Amino acid sequence: MPLTKSAPAPAPRAASAPAPASAAPAPVSVAELRASDADRDRIADILREALAEGRLQPEEHAERIDAVYRAKTLGELEPLVRDLPAAPTRGAASASARDAESEWPRSLPESENLVAVFGGSTRKGRWRVRRRTNALAIFGGVEIDLTEAVFEQQEIVIHVVAAFGGVEIKVPENVSLHGSGAGILGGFDVTTYEAQDPDAPVIHVTGFALFGGVEAKPKRGKRLKNLRA
Repeated sequence: MPLTKSAPAPAPRAASAPAPASAAPAPVSVAELRASDADRDRIADILREALAEGRLQPEEHAERIDAVYRAKTLGELEPLVRDLPAAPTRGAASASARDAESEWPRSLPESENLVAVFGGSTRKGRWRVRRRTNALAIFGGVEIDLTEAVFEQQEIVIHVVAAFGGVEIKVPENVSLHGSGAGILGGFDVTTYEAQDPDAPVIHVTGFALFGGVEAKPKRGKRLKNLRA
C-alpha cells in the first residue's frame, strides 16, 4: 500500500509588533494657564502702586486695569506689568505698602451674590462691600447702591448678567468707575470716571446684558466722607 506524504507543518507566525504607545499630551506652558481672581488682584495691586508712585498716568492705569479684569490667562496678565517693578514681598514691603495693607483689610469673604429671578434684589444703605459682587437678573431687577457703603477693599469688581432684566448700580462721586461689558440686543452703559484721589476705591463693572439693561453711574451729590470707613 503506497505511503501518503504528510503535509508540511505550517510556518510559525511572526510575533506581532507591539502597538505604538500613544503620544503623551504636550505640557501646558505657564502663560497658557487660566488666571484666577487672586492672580488678577495681584496684578491690580502692582498697578495701584505704580499709579501712586507716579509711574503710570491715570489714563494708563485705567486702561491696564480694564485689561486685567478681561484677562483669561496668565500670559495676558504678565505684559501689563512687564515695565513695572514687581510687587514687594510681605517681608520687604515698603512703608506705603504696609500702610495700604493696614488701611485696606481683607477679612471679608471674597464674594457676594445678588439674584433676582422674576423678582427683585436690592443692596443699599450702610453695608460692607466684598471684593467681588455677582449680580444675576433674569426677568427681574437688581439695585446696587454704593453711596453709603463701607469699602474695605480698594479694587471692587461687580460682575453682572442681565437676561430679560435690569441691573442698576449707583456709586459715590469721588470713586473711580470703570466698565468692560457688552450689550447683546440690550444696553450696557457704564459712566467711566477717574477719581482725583489715587487711593480712592476703584469699581469695575463687567459682564453682559441680553435683552436687558445694565447701568452704572455716580449719584449726584453723594460722596464718601471717609474713603476707608
